[in-house]
Amino acid sequence: MTDDKSLSAAQLTTKQARLALLEEIEIDLLCEGVYRYYGFDFRQYARASLKRRIRNLVNLESLPSISALQERILYDRLMMERFLLNLSINVTAMFRDPKMYQVFRKKVIPLLHTYPSVRVWHAGCSSGEEPLSMSILLEEEGLTKRSKIYATDFNESIIKKAKAGIFPLSVMQEYTDNYQKAGGLKSFSEYYSAQQDSVILATHLRESIVYSRHNLTIDGSFNEFNVIMCRNVMIYFNEALRDRVLLLLHNSLCRFGILILGNKETLQFTPLEHKYKELDGPNRIYQRID
Repeated sequence: MTDDKSLSAAQLTTKQARLALLEEIEIDLLCEGVYRYYGFDFRQYARASLKRRIRNLVNLESLPSISALQERILYDRLMMERFLLNLSINVTAMFRDPKMYQVFRKKVIPLLHTYPSVRVWHAGCSSGEEPLSMSILLEEEGLTKRSKIYATDFNESIIKKAKAGIFPLSVMQEYTDNYQKAGGLKSFSEYYSAQQDSVILATHLRESIVYSRHNLTIDGSFNEFNVIMCRNVMIYFNEALRDRVLLLLHNSLCRFGILILGNKETLQFTPLEHKYKELDGPNRIYQRID
């Protein structure tokens, strides 16, 4: 029997190419099976990131192949939940990118004061830090009574965590620093109470947010919004899926509404570029103009 050490360079290249092709086929079949059975569509996620996360889960579950993972997922809903958690991107923080919130106070809040009511959508809200930050900001700017925040994510487990509003005590110093840099008007500790090694955000902040499951890749628009924040979500999509999601966000945004993307995302060179003007380029804050 021949092993890799005795293979020629050409033979090795051929074998590696064959294994790579088989892996691509296995990933396609896995994504197709998940879509057809559970309705979650990962078929147009950016391939490199998707492949890395699937490989990671195969290793974590001590499975021999992606095909074995597919079988487990299709016949075991708990395995499917672990698959979703593995694919969820949950890198977030309260008042993450403080400069963006500073600009929001300066350039967006005056616009919001001109509306009789304000609807804000956090698309891909992860564990809830960003909508809670927005709840604090709107309260400090006197907009709470006429505002409603909607926070959605495709992962039901993450939504439950977001609703709870509980975070480790260890991250509070970072969140406090972010809040102060973002132009916070009070002491950040006024917004939470400590419980041993964790903190819980104030009830009135959590009650101002409507949490719901929504999958950007397959679900449609569900309301019209004055502000949509969808930050660091589409960097994991391929170009076709990104454009489709941008159109969904565009169709969900009122005229002169505000769209905020992550600092590695842009409307530049997309089909919708001409329908927006930049309110702040570095912080990816756009205003719909058509």
